[in-house]
Amino acid sequence: MALEIYLDLFSQPCRSVYIFAKKNNISFDFMKVSLLEGEQYGEEFGKINMIRKAPAIRDGDFCLAESIAIMKYLAEKYQTSDHWYPADLQKRARVNEYLSWQHMGIRMHGSKMFWLRLLIPKIMGVEVPKDKMDGALEDLEGSLKLIEEKFIGDKPFIAGDQISLADLVAIVEIMQPVGSGLDVFEGRPKLSAWRDRVQAEIGKELFDEAHRGILASQEMVKNMDSSKMQVFKPKILRFFL
Repeated sequence: MALEIYLDLFSQPCRSVYIFAKKNNISFDFMKVSLLEGEQYGEEFGKINMIRKAPAIRDGDFCLAESIAIMKYLAEKYQTSDHWYPADLQKRARVNEYLSWQHMGIRMHGSKMFWLRLLIPKIMGVEVPKDKMDGALEDLEGSLKLIEEKFIGDKPFIAGDQISLADLVAIVEIMQPVGSGLDVFEGRPKLSAWRDRVQAEIGKELFDEAHRGILASQEMVKNMDSSKMQVFKPKILRFFL
């Protein structure tokens, strides 16, 4: 039975798993799950991942959730190049440090900007108060500053001279608000140079393929059927506003 990876490339963690598998020539069946349409709550997906989130994998009888766990599993099973998750104690610690920080450190803020700038006003028709938008932008800018000054510093990549899982996870998160029309790289030459290095290591074609959907989001929302999201509207507004 082929490895199945359940993905929605509008999701940052899904893009990281997708890029990692593709870059390392790991053969898999792409199982599309539309998160905005609530397909993760379907009966069949629940058999794969009762956490009801993507990405998830099914490898024979083995199912696994959470993007970081998935990429570590794939790295070990397929013996990918050491630089992705280094055997060196301190380099691996640097990767783990970023992976431990990023979920609340950048994902929350990048995702929030995407929802506040695009999905909430354009799909749900709700005006976002200026103070909420300003606060979210301040939080995001603080996280980007930390990535530049602490995690990248004067190194080419987060763990040193080579790309790692940390860089892959970082870039997909930072690209999320870009999809809402916010150029987070403007005025940040260090972050821009790092992005260019990461893109070059991934390969421009694969990088663009993985981000094509999210970068087309502003056009996509114009034609989106918002009725499928209305059931989630109260929960989403409570969370973000």
